Amino acid sequence: MTTQESHSASLEEQIALLKGQLVEAQKMTALGELVSTTTHEFNNVLMTILNYAKLGLRQRDDAARDKAFQKILDAAQRANTITNSVLGMARNRSHAMEPTDLAPLVEESLVLLERELSKYRVSVEKQFEQVPAALACGNQIQQVLLNLLINARQAMPDGGTLVIRLTHDAATGTVDLMIRDTGCGIPADKLPKIFDSFYSTKSGPDESGKGGTGLGLSMCREIIEGHRGRIRVDSTVGRGTAFTLKLPVAKPAPKKPAAAPVLGIPTSTADTAPKAQR
Repeated sequence: MTTQESHSASLEEQIALLKGQLVEAQKMTALGELVSTTTHEFNNVLMTILNYAKLGLRQRDDAARDKAFQKILDAAQRANTITNSVLGMARNRSHAMEPTDLAPLVEESLVLLERELSKYRVSVEKQFEQVPAALACGNQIQQVLLNLLINARQAMPDGGTLVIRLTHDAATGTVDLMIRDTGCGIPADKLPKIFDSFYSTKSGPDESGKGGTGLGLSMCREIIEGHRGRIRVDSTVGRGTAFTLKLPVAKPAPKKPAAAPVLGIPTSTADTAPKAQR
């Protein structure tokens, strides 16, 4: 290897390292925002439990007590859902490509963003078909999901509908995940640039504190292309935007051949029992 080739290889390694660090930094930023949101929501759940527990203690009527207990149970189940979603994201640290069911990743992400979507009057419509597992790194795909979901919410400051569709494209051998909003849309002259690094259609943080650094969509594209997949965008001003992730279907693991029977070994104790001597 020449000195120039060695220098080029070293530069590529440094770039790859920096990109990896940037992906991790962006995930931690997203996680920090979600922790803030879910902590507030969890506190609301705890207040519900405390208030109805106090109400139940004061009641002597069985019907009123039963109602209080039911409210406490509902709130506790909600707290359990939030906790499991946060723990699921925290545990999902693997960078391995493996068969991944995308539906649970979507559900976990929606739980983490539920309060924010509700606050901005964004309704969610899920259209999930039975699809095969995708060959993916769940850690990275969830990061892409959260980025696209937050972008969709920001595109609908006055409310709207978020459509999430999960389908299988047998012709291309992909699992397709579409996230569509009914927001402002992206002008045609800006659409070709949205995946460029440091380019953003946002002027800055919105009232929730989330804004555009221009890194989000370019990073999403790199992650999806790293999966040998594709990300597509369709948008119409005034009608909304749809992002579609196309990820390769995971090939089923080869079946192990059945073990051949070992000859000469008896199959039951009855065959090997010594005959009683007469």
